[in-house]
Amino acid sequence: MPSNKYALFRYHIIDKLIRNKHNPYPSKQDLKQACQEELYGMGSERISDSTIEKDLFAMRYEDLLGYHAPIRYSKLEKGYYYKDSNYSISKISLNERDEEAIKFAVNTLNQFKGIKVFKDFQYAISKIVDRINLSESIQDSSIEKYIQFDQYPEVKGSEYLPTLLSAIKIKNTVVMEYRKFDDGAGVKSYQINPYLLKEFRHRWYLIGYDNEINYIKTFGLDRIISITQTEEKFKIDDYFNPDSFFKNCYGITAFEKDPVEIQLSLTPNQARYIISMPMHHSQKIINKTKGEVVISIYVRLTWELIMDILAMGNNVKVISPINLKNKLQQILQESLNNYKA
Repeated sequence: MPSNKYALFRYHIIDKLIRNKHNPYPSKQDLKQACQEELYGMGSERISDSTIEKDLFAMRYEDLLGYHAPIRYSKLEKGYYYKDSNYSISKISLNERDEEAIKFAVNTLNQFKGIKVFKDFQYAISKIVDRINLSESIQDSSIEKYIQFDQYPEVKGSEYLPTLLSAIKIKNTVVMEYRKFDDGAGVKSYQINPYLLKEFRHRWYLIGYDNEINYIKTFGLDRIISITQTEEKFKIDDYFNPDSFFKNCYGITAFEKDPVEIQLSLTPNQARYIISMPMHHSQKIINKTKGEVVISIYVRLTWELIMDILAMGNNVKVISPINLKNKLQQILQESLNNYKA
C-alpha cells in the first residue's frame, strides 16, 4: 500500500512528537522511526527521509490541509519545534465568520439546556469550543442584543429520554406506567417495543409497538409515570419506516385511516403566512384571486390539524371534505355557546 495512504496518521504522529515537552526537538530520524513503529502494525511500508520531508512541508504550507503549522528547525538542538509552543494540528483554525456561525449554533442548542440528554451534549459542545480556542465564551451575552430565541419551560417527561434512547439503540423492551390526559383515566402498565423518539411542538413522544394489542402507538413522554428498560430483546417490524409512517400525517398522530385531500380558502393576508411556511409538504395552491387563495393538503384528519385551522380564526374556511367542515362548525358553535349568558 502506498505510504501516502497513511499521510494523515503521520501528520498526527509528527505533531505529537514535536509537542512532547519531555523529549523536545525530535530529529528527522526520530520522526521517521516513530511513524514506522506506530504504523507498521497497520501494514505500513518502510518510511523514507523524503516522505518525512514532504510531510513537514505539507503541514507547513499545504492550503488544503489548513494546518499552516509553525514548524521550525533548531540548528542548536538539531531537531524540530513549534514557534508557537501552544500550537497543535488538533486545534482547528477558524476565521471570524466560522466563529460566529459556531456561536450561533451553540446558542441555538442552549435553548434545550434544561433537558438532561441535551445537557450531556452541551458538555461536548463546550469541549469543541475549547478546542477551537474561541476568544469569547459560548454563553455570548452580546448575541442577545441582536438575536432573541424562544424560551420554553422544561418539558415534563424529558428525564426519560436517555433511557428510551438507549432501549431503542440496543432494541430492549421497556415497561412503563402511563396515564392519559383523558378525564378519569387511571394509570396503566404497558410493555412496549420502542421504535422512535419524535419531538413535536416542544413535547417529546415515543412511537412503539404495544405488545398487548399488537399495534404501533404514540405515547407522550409527559404522561409517563415511570419506565424500566428490560433485558428482553425485540425486532422492529419490517413494515415500519419512520418516513413513510408519518408521510401523510399532520402532527404527531398516526393511524391507519387513509389520507384525504383537504381544501382551505384563505384570506390573502393569511395565505402569505401559509405560503411562506407551508402547513404540510403536500401543500399546493389550487386557485388564487385578489380576494381569496385556495390551497390543498393531502393528510389524515387529526386533532392537530383541527387546532391549527381553528387558530386561523375568520381568515380560513374549510371547503372540503364535508366531515371536517361539519366538525369545525360544531366546535365553533360550542365555543359561541360558552359566551352566552
